Amino acid sequence: MHIEIDKDRCIGAGQCALAAPGVFTQDDDGFSMVIPGREDGTGDPMTREAARACPVSAIRLRED
Repeated sequence: MHIEIDKDRCIGAGQCALAAPGVFTQDDDGFSMVIPGREDGTGDPMTREAARACPVSAIRLRED
């Protein structure tokens, strides 16, 4: 799996960081970002839930 965040779409709601804090965080401006080295979701079962929780669908999960 590969995680992509559409930075133009993200509004910084932080739902992804709340749902999967081991994979997502927020930058200094409050926008979502993937924790470096965790771009593959690293087997976190909450990664898919975090993508679903995004209110503007800014997170895309691609299967490898």
